[in-house]
Amino acid sequence: MNAEFAYPWVFWIGLVLPIIWAISIVSDRRRHGMESSVPSRIAAAGGSMRTKVRWVAPLLLSIGFVAGLGALARPREAITDSKSQQEAIAIQLVVDRSGSMAEQSQFEGGRTTRIEAVKKVVEQFVLGDGDKLKGRPGDLLGLIVFGTYADTMMPLTQSHEVLADAIRRIELPRAESERSTAIGDALVLASARLKASEDSMKQDLENPDFEIKSKAIILLTDGENREGVYSPNQAAQLAADWGIKIYIIGIRGGARTAFGFRGGQEVNEGRMSSVAERTGGAFWGVDSLDDLPEVYATIDELERTEVLVSETTRFEELYQPLAIACFGFLAMGYLCRFTLGGEAA
Repeated sequence: MNAEFAYPWVFWIGLVLPIIWAISIVSDRRRHGMESSVPSRIAAAGGSMRTKVRWVAPLLLSIGFVAGLGALARPREAITDSKSQQEAIAIQLVVDRSGSMAEQSQFEGGRTTRIEAVKKVVEQFVLGDGDKLKGRPGDLLGLIVFGTYADTMMPLTQSHEVLADAIRRIELPRAESERSTAIGDALVLASARLKASEDSMKQDLENPDFEIKSKAIILLTDGENREGVYSPNQAAQLAADWGIKIYIIGIRGGARTAFGFRGGQEVNEGRMSSVAERTGGAFWGVDSLDDLPEVYATIDELERTEVLVSETTRFEELYQPLAIACFGFLAMGYLCRFTLGGEAA
């Protein structure tokens, strides 16, 4: 309850109440005082019933006076009607965990594996880092990892702390046969998850025209597609048909060979750019792991929707009970004053 007074200055009038009490007491003593040279006679005389209850009338009048001040100050409850509308955004985070992601590189002033750096940045994308990355409160986010095979680690959810915990648990495959790269399959799985989530919402809302405002995939890889059933181009066509944008981040450099030269799974930037652009997305190639937060921050801004807020404030008046109490106590006070007080009208 958000209560307030329209005219709080009225309570300053209440400062005269002690003055009224003082005047009343002095006047009462003058009217009802007793003079005697023998104090014991006064004590023996005691007091009449009217004398004993003389305080009732001033008390009732005072309560009525205070209640009247409260009514004049117009207590009221401020009721704010806010209507906000945020259209849904669903994002599938897709992370490469192939063997080459075990390579160590410079990151934030030290050395770490690519997969550990990526896990940290992706978690910050989800929860925010207090700086460039704002977090994704309210959005549906899911996590898919891939090497030779694509797997769902977390379906689309708004429980982002649970999702962050899943990101921290990403590990590289132990079996050599699972350390290749199936980019196409990962993109197809991510697209299917987004489409299935949208279809489920249509059924839950019983609205066949419902659609998620924005559906996107953010894929990070450091290699070329070498495994899987679907090619990246096939995956891009499927995503485009379903209105899903694909953003791809490629870590340049490939993996070091036994002789220290770079080779193996070098990112095919031309192909990845084509895949992303076909869906209305974009591709970024990075040379340093320290560039990852900047890229994710750029995508974070691209995949934002405005929250529309309509706010009106109305007031519910609360002075009526105080006004009734004021008249009631004043009436009882004056009634007691002219009956118990022994005064004539």
